Amino acid sequence: MGSSSSSYAPKTIYMDVDGKVQRVIFSRHCSPCDIKELLCSSSNIARLSSQNNIPYKQLFIPSKEKEDMFQNVLSQVAEQFSRAFRTNELKTEVTNRLAMLEKRVELEGLKVVEIEKFKNDLKKLRDEITSRGGVRVNCNCKYNFTDDGKKLSPRRDVPSYPKYTLSQETIEALKKPTFDVWHWEHNEMLSCLEYMYHDLGLVKEFNINPITLKRWLLAIQENYRDNPFHNFRHCFCVSQMMYGMIHLCNLQTCILMTAAVCHDLDHPGYNNTYQINARTELAVRYNDISPLENHHCAVAFQILSMPECNIFANMEPDSFKQLRQAIITLILATDMARHGEILDSFKQKVDNFDFTNEEHVKCLKMVLIKCCDISNEVRPTEVAEPWVDCLLEEYFIQSEREKSEGLPVAPFMDRDKVTKPTAQIGFIKFVLVPMFETVMKICTPIEEIMVQPLRDSRDHYEELKQIDDAMSEKKKTESMSLGGKKK
Repeated sequence: MGSSSSSYAPKTIYMDVDGKVQRVIFSRHCSPCDIKELLCSSSNIARLSSQNNIPYKQLFIPSKEKEDMFQNVLSQVAEQFSRAFRTNELKTEVTNRLAMLEKRVELEGLKVVEIEKFKNDLKKLRDEITSRGGVRVNCNCKYNFTDDGKKLSPRRDVPSYPKYTLSQETIEALKKPTFDVWHWEHNEMLSCLEYMYHDLGLVKEFNINPITLKRWLLAIQENYRDNPFHNFRHCFCVSQMMYGMIHLCNLQTCILMTAAVCHDLDHPGYNNTYQINARTELAVRYNDISPLENHHCAVAFQILSMPECNIFANMEPDSFKQLRQAIITLILATDMARHGEILDSFKQKVDNFDFTNEEHVKCLKMVLIKCCDISNEVRPTEVAEPWVDCLLEEYFIQSEREKSEGLPVAPFMDRDKVTKPTAQIGFIKFVLVPMFETVMKICTPIEEIMVQPLRDSRDHYEELKQIDDAMSEKKKTESMSLGGKKK
């Protein structure tokens, strides 16, 4: 055995075990006495008192026992070092930290993948919109309607639809019922709606974030289904007519515009009568009370409940509560089952109408949104007539389903019983003209711009009916004449 010569260098002990030299290194702070004490206590070797200056007992130790003793000494030394430097604790801590780092790397990697996917989806959407940006399409109303309507799916990305620069001609046309809604692509209609909110001062008045306004409009568009009639183009028609009404009659704006935009959200293409007769989920949920209109309200406020789509985020809670209730009231008023009730109530107020009376103003707003909702016949014939085709197509889809399910079918929806003239004459004469003429008593400018076109439309369909009746009579006469000849 031997040790290093310097007292400051680490202590090294060489041991000969079965002809193999083993080396043990101790800290430079260990004294020779400490090493001896450790070796003796570890190997159970007795020693005499150092006070008597008696050397350690010399013993003969067999090779096997020497190897065991050496291993025991090494184990003791290892344990001492383990305690001194807390190697087990350090090992556990390092292992745990490594595991946490690996988990974080994995999660960050997944985030990177998701971000790249979103970027690619956004790029595809942007490219698609850009490629279609200058295209204007006409609605041919030949939809393959299915019952698999989309659920609430507001856009969460930063909107990228093109910001069209509206010409002065378009800006002026937007205020008039003569505006041709068929020559505008969806992104253009979105830009027009965005312009209306800016032009009416709503963005400034309600401190609306312009990007939030874009997101909200995109979410609105996404939640109108591709029905023949009750679709986003119909939403735009109603909103554009309301925009014109507001300018003509100098009315309050936000509640009317927002209710018009949201009034048919997620319409499934089957009316309340079908919902109730078929006992659909909507009818059950709303106890057969205006199922569709209640659903439109619910979807509207689901969209507004999301921060990225909440155009009223900067309103005081009490003010928003009042606005919410007013919008719900207006959307529920579009249920045609309540037409007589609402119009009669308005007629009782119109002769002594008071704009400072909240109940009078609320009733006027309910009638106004009803007017806008069914205002297609106010428009020129070339704009209005295609809407009749769209509405009849949606009616026929419903009536065929009702027949297949054994449900009652309304005559005005039956393909075998209804024609365009018969569908429109009664509706214009007994629903549209009386309602618009009543509003005209308060808002006189609409007589020339809206009421007179309604009267002209009524006369147009009465002429068509006379032609149809004459043709039917001619065919009937010819049929009877041919039958007589055969006899």
